[in-house]
Amino acid sequence: MRKHLAPVTAEPTAADLAAIEAEWSLLAAELDVLDAEITMLYAEDHGGPTALDWRRLRRAEGRVTRAAADLTTRTDPHRVA
Repeated sequence: MRKHLAPVTAEPTAADLAAIEAEWSLLAAELDVLDAEITMLYAEDHGGPTALDWRRLRRAEGRVTRAAADLTTRTDPHRVA
């Protein structure tokens, strides 16, 4: 039995775009981690990851942590400045 789905709008709203913009640094950092992880997977077929591959992954993970903390402090309504 098919259920009725909410209609999909053709364009994102201004609020949607603002939310994406606010979270973009975190999204970009997460994409860097994904890219580093993919590189690590491919390296397994070529003798294993290098020290540089591991460093790249650790740095990308650090960027995610910093971006998430920054996003939290910018959007936390209970934060005392």
